[in-house]
Amino acid sequence: MSYIGLDVGTTGCKAVAFDAAGQPRAAASREHATLAPREGWAELDSARVAESCLAVIAEAAAASPRDPVRGLGISSQGEAFTPIGPRGEALQNAMVSFDTRAAGIAESWSREFGREKLYRLTGHTAHPMFSLFKLLWLRDHQPEVWSAARRFLCFEELIQHRLGLEPAISWPLAGRTMLFNVRTHDWEEEILQAVGLARSRLARPVPSGTVVGTVPSGVARELGIPEGVIVVAGGHDQPCGALGAGATAPGKAVYGTGTVECICPAFPAPVFSDDLFQSNLCTYDFTVPGMYTTVAFSLTGGNLLKWFRDEWGQQEVAEARRAGVSPYQLLLKGMAPAPTRLLVLPYFTPTGTPYFDPAATGAILGLRLTTTRGEVLRALLEGVAFEMRLNMDILERSGLRITELLAIGGGARSPVWTQLKADVLNTPITTVAVTEAGCLGVAMLACAAHTGRSVTDLVGEWIRKGEVIEPDPENAACYAERFQTYVQLYPALKSLGV
Repeated sequence: MSYIGLDVGTTGCKAVAFDAAGQPRAAASREHATLAPREGWAELDSARVAESCLAVIAEAAAASPRDPVRGLGISSQGEAFTPIGPRGEALQNAMVSFDTRAAGIAESWSREFGREKLYRLTGHTAHPMFSLFKLLWLRDHQPEVWSAARRFLCFEELIQHRLGLEPAISWPLAGRTMLFNVRTHDWEEEILQAVGLARSRLARPVPSGTVVGTVPSGVARELGIPEGVIVVAGGHDQPCGALGAGATAPGKAVYGTGTVECICPAFPAPVFSDDLFQSNLCTYDFTVPGMYTTVAFSLTGGNLLKWFRDEWGQQEVAEARRAGVSPYQLLLKGMAPAPTRLLVLPYFTPTGTPYFDPAATGAILGLRLTTTRGEVLRALLEGVAFEMRLNMDILERSGLRITELLAIGGGARSPVWTQLKADVLNTPITTVAVTEAGCLGVAMLACAAHTGRSVTDLVGEWIRKGEVIEPDPENAACYAERFQTYVQLYPALKSLGV
């Protein structure tokens, strides 16, 4: 028997089938384009994404015929939701995390409601990425869609809906809406009333690992899976990835490199502090009930390497096509081998934590005529790593010290990139055998629900750690000195109006 983990990301979806011992048996993926109809808007075609998700589930199941599927878990990007009409149709595209059209509403509404009260209820600070403010924008700017929508579903529940189930949202994903009280684990009535949103238009919130339902026989036939496959609540992709990497104890955190660069630890009790509040570092439910997490993130992450590839990596793209390898592998091979003299402020998108500044812009400082392309590439990745170090320092001041990082995502496959991160952060980074940890995490939740076993027991059996990459002392000392300058860049450039 096998268990499928589905990960619905911003740039694509993937499904991986794992056997009862946690070994990957089959995988399938699809890319989907981010649409930008106007400046500051970023959307996904929800109907197309849902179709792709069902397709990869079917492909992963078909590629593993000797291990029939018994359970399915869903890991989902946060914040994005789809208005669903009375016939179950998508009424509009989903606004993804880096869509900034609600920036003005986020500022004015949270100020009126009370920024600190909002934080104490939801564990999050105001930012236009969150569903709350996107819903307010929809209500005020597209009232016909707002009125016609029977439900508002994030991608976790949207896929459940397409599977023929009554949708239920996991606590970790509900936390990313800013409509959810992370202490009572229910929709916050005071916020719903302020928005004018009935709770009946939202999915019911449940702990991660809860069985949502069984795939109906007709849908099962269409997907080529057996009857009786259970679907469990998964969660927000970041804590799902942390679970799938084995970051389930204090001091450990997953370091995910995807479109977004993110550090996600696990801790045993909710932490609310002025420092976390001022730095926009949230507290919400982890994928193991009874535990909590935060996300320290840069919205500029792996997408910066993609930008470099698209603008200056045509040679590597062509060579990679001929050789049948990844162009990123070739690009990173040409990266400068030592710390650079450049400093990069990596705000090529709106910032993540700690600043939550949708208007910030990036900068590359220290350029000379002698600067090489390989140095620019390394400096870009150094800038993102410095941003994550800034976040780790803030977490440590709030009592959340991280002593071990577990690397997942596409970037974890590159030893030189992972070494660069270890050096900048001056923290050991452990690789894991399965880098698609989000899929593994929710597959474990499905296995635990099907077999009755503890998910923490499965973590001990399914997670296979790889190499531990220790910081290079000389590079770490160099970066520690450079970091003191880095922390001055944002306020200095902000004061100039840049």
